[in-house]
Amino acid sequence: MSIQFNGRVAIVTGAGGGLGRQHALALAARGAKVLVNDLGGAVDGTGGSVSAAQAVVDEIRAAGGEALANGASVTDFAAVQAMVQQALDAWGRVDILVNNAGILRDKSFAKMDVADFRTVVEVHLMGAVHCCKAVWPHMVAQQYGRIVMTTSSSGLFGNFGQTNYGAAKLALVGLMQTLAIEGERQGIRVNSLAPTAATRMTEDLFPADMLPAFGPHNVVPAMLVLASEGAPTRTTLCAGAGGFEAAHITLTQGVYIGDGPDAPERLAARLAEVTDRTGEVVPGSGAVQGANELRLARSAS
Repeated sequence: MSIQFNGRVAIVTGAGGGLGRQHALALAARGAKVLVNDLGGAVDGTGGSVSAAQAVVDEIRAAGGEALANGASVTDFAAVQAMVQQALDAWGRVDILVNNAGILRDKSFAKMDVADFRTVVEVHLMGAVHCCKAVWPHMVAQQYGRIVMTTSSSGLFGNFGQTNYGAAKLALVGLMQTLAIEGERQGIRVNSLAPTAATRMTEDLFPADMLPAFGPHNVVPAMLVLASEGAPTRTTLCAGAGGFEAAHITLTQGVYIGDGPDAPERLAARLAEVTDRTGEVVPGSGAVQGANELRLARSAS
């Protein structure tokens, strides 16, 4: 069955170029009305102009679609609220939010300024929080919503020189986990996308001969699935070069150690059993951890 977005309204942040632009174009091509947001700044977040967003809007309109431009910074909650209101005033609803806005300020942790750490977290994490908070009551009221966070392999697995970026990106997965639980009864599904794509932010990381394979258009199918009516929820898809994977946060079966003065030594001796992934599960919520620990305690009594 073809994935279509006729009658749906989408907001895509950081959509003036790269992956966000591809997301906006793809949603519009499949029938969505798209609010294209982009601060229009440099890779490190400095500067700003609505011209980048407007250029994508012009592309969408030239292809027969409907779109609006917005130059708000996602770090400014009042501006984000106004952005959402812009979409509501034009189209009466917001169905899809793709949190794609981001910046890079890479350095090793030893050399990184705290200000650069905080700024990256403000854009990636708090920017997504602001956007989610602004659309949430409208999605609840209409009993429908699709939210896609943009996480990263740097957050899921780590990457040298990106402590700020990695911390923010994994935090988005935590945000997704709880929002998906809270939104389930309201028809709101929340997922994450970990892209591998050669964009303005990342192209220097790729050998020249790999750039074509890692074009951002190869990530878009995952976003379309996560934003669709039939989307899963609490799912993290990884995508790049036409390949797709899923990443999970799991819990091992564990062992019972108990207490006592030698508990640390007994735990150290059995650490391989604790970390054994045989029979690991993907918990449906944080409560599963406590339930498993109670099971272990009861089985030992």
